[in-house]
Amino acid sequence: MRKEQVLERALKYYAKDGNSCGGSLHIVLDDGNIDDDCVHFCREVAQKRGDSDGVDLCNALLTITESMRHDLYCELHGIPWYPQEEE
Repeated sequence: MRKEQVLERALKYYAKDGNSCGGSLHIVLDDGNIDDDCVHFCREVAQKRGDSDGVDLCNALLTITESMRHDLYCELHGIPWYPQEEE
């Protein structure tokens, strides 16, 4: 899946009633914790809440690289792009 497609899904997810702060994916979408472990955690939260759109978005996020997730986070919040530090 392309980053632009995931971004479109994320915007639709934010637009859903009750998701203005990222819903089940708050720590990823709003706080910027974009690593795989955090996405997996959010997927579990979404599953427990019966949030199928959240589960689908987590699955989509896991199809793109962490660097792409970083770019997506910046785009979602209107943050100018800055290079992500390599570990």
